[in-house]
Amino acid sequence: MSAATPQPVNLPIRPDLAGESPYGAPQLDVPHLLNVNENPYGPGPEVVATITELVTAAAAGLNRYPDRDFPALRQDLADYLARESGVRVAKEQIWAANGSNEVMLHIMQAFGGPGRTALSFAPTYSMYPEYARDTHTTWVAGRRESDFTLDAEVAIATIREHQPSVIILTSPNNPTGTALTTDVIVAVCEAALELDIDGAPAVVVVDEAYGEFRRAGVPSAMELLARFPNLAVSRTMSKAFALAGARVGYLAASQGFVDALRVVRLPYHLSAVTQATARGALAHATTLLATVDSLRAERDATVAWLRAQTYQGSPLQAAESDSNFVLFGTFDDRHAVWQGLLDRGVLIRETGPEGWLRVSIGTPQDMDAFKDALVEVAGL
Repeated sequence: MSAATPQPVNLPIRPDLAGESPYGAPQLDVPHLLNVNENPYGPGPEVVATITELVTAAAAGLNRYPDRDFPALRQDLADYLARESGVRVAKEQIWAANGSNEVMLHIMQAFGGPGRTALSFAPTYSMYPEYARDTHTTWVAGRRESDFTLDAEVAIATIREHQPSVIILTSPNNPTGTALTTDVIVAVCEAALELDIDGAPAVVVVDEAYGEFRRAGVPSAMELLARFPNLAVSRTMSKAFALAGARVGYLAASQGFVDALRVVRLPYHLSAVTQATARGALAHATTLLATVDSLRAERDATVAWLRAQTYQGSPLQAAESDSNFVLFGTFDDRHAVWQGLLDRGVLIRETGPEGWLRVSIGTPQDMDAFKDALVEVAGL
């Protein structure tokens, strides 16, 4: 019997979702996957063994719901942040979810909504407007400078004009890799305190998904948490911890901020298996983060190499990066360059401002393949 031909279905989808496509970068089977900022170095045998042991123990109790407030994982995350940033927070100041995407959605659910506005500064992560859309929050994109930095005075003026309830700062920024200075973050936090959103100030979220890759001397917004109770710092285990497949993101903030997120989270949203996996990885944080230094070095070498290339008589541009990727360009037809690399087994990302492309930092072999393909395709 042959399968029936699917018929169009008329469903009452929300008008603002009609015609929308789901988010997602291409997932293709090619030799060099350099498009979604993954860590190319997977967990080693000892890390896998610990995770396996903890997941096995959790599996024996899967007939029961997980601890919905996961205090053990929150304590492990607080301990890790104290080592990584030098800032100690209580476990009650930590929140976690299925990737930093869900953490951000919780923030929009708690502090956004109908009649409220969320603000960030473009170009930046393309999912932010979707979090706003999905929570019926008005989305406003302010502007960055031509070098992708953020001018404090411009940011303050934009905040005062639009009166957002949620302000998202991304440092290092995706897709540009640009880190923010402490002065800019402080200025934004102070401007947020001046706002009156139903009798309270706006909240500021600094998304540090790539924070572990920042260069020496670049601070973390963790250092400002004690000063600003309306501030949250978001992180992920997907990048530096090489745990993208586990889907674990988290944030640090005041206890009041975290308690607001607990109101909107789904019951038992973080499975026992996910909690066990994250705790197993955190037990080997030093081992897992050992690859970060080599990825930083490869990133800096890639930036230098790109800037030494000439495309159609002009030097290629590569944005300053404190992340595990590099935004570079510009090309008259970036899609043709992207396709040419893909044809040669190298998948990068066609994203960011017109004419720019983004390459994730892979192994030395990955980066050699990328350079060889780019020379051939772009005629460098």
